[in-house]
Amino acid sequence: MHIAIAGNIGSGKTTLTKMLAKHYGWESRFENVDYNPYLEDYYKDIPRWSFAMEVYFLKERFRDLLEIARADHTVIQDRSIYEGVYVFTATNKAMGNMSDRDFETYMELFDSMLQIVKYPDLMIYLRAELPHLVENIQKRGRDYEQTIPLEYLSNLNERYEDFIFNKYKGKVLVVEVDNLDYEHSAKDFAGIIDRIDAQLFGLFSKD
Repeated sequence: MHIAIAGNIGSGKTTLTKMLAKHYGWESRFENVDYNPYLEDYYKDIPRWSFAMEVYFLKERFRDLLEIARADHTVIQDRSIYEGVYVFTATNKAMGNMSDRDFETYMELFDSMLQIVKYPDLMIYLRAELPHLVENIQKRGRDYEQTIPLEYLSNLNERYEDFIFNKYKGKVLVVEVDNLDYEHSAKDFAGIIDRIDAQLFGLFSKD
């Protein structure tokens, strides 16, 4: 089984991925944030590095999908290939950070990958407003994230909404995280667990 955690930068994906992996005994997979050779340069000059950074992420996510497909156990993934394309790359294109030529090449590559991948069994979307994202980004203190423009975060949020509710055709569980503290509140975490169990195993309420 393949579970994906979706959400904007600072929404709490990594934390929830770790907690769910521990709770269910699933294997966790994370993005190569700390070792991405383009990410620091990207945040300094987004138009210059957007194509290289997006292709790098696409390559990493596709490789993960191939490995997940071969796994004989449940894997929970921090961010999927789909939001990488329809949220992050689409945002860069819409903001003028990627040329038509680069975007066309990128999408042709992605379309080829789609021939051999399938949707996750469940995508958990962590829905958060801008103040919550900014607070979390400041708390974790990654230097390269402190200069992310608010306009960029806002545009990502809009793309996420369009992606989840209009474009994505797989099974989705939406979790409103602005007023949750699942990392420190057992009650909040248990509420998420109950909803996941309902989606995956038909247990409890599906509300």
